[in-house]
Amino acid sequence: MPLYDYHCPACGHRFEALVRTGSTPACPQCGSSALERQISAPVPPGQSKSIIASARRQAAREGHLSNFSKAERGKLG
Repeated sequence: MPLYDYHCPACGHRFEALVRTGSTPACPQCGSSALERQISAPVPPGQSKSIIASARRQAAREGHLSNFSKAERGKLG
């Protein structure tokens, strides 16, 4: 199910909703189904060195080494 952003012109409420194919969402504030689907701005994944290091440590613990280069995999073990 995709997550969409909606704007309700009837009451001005903005919200996100998980929508199944073929279903019509309703405004949680006023119940109107005449909604405008908004373009969602994608959020890039965290790029700080500490976040990347933490994700790599977790991946190594779980045995997923695809996010390491060949040189880095050689140093692991």
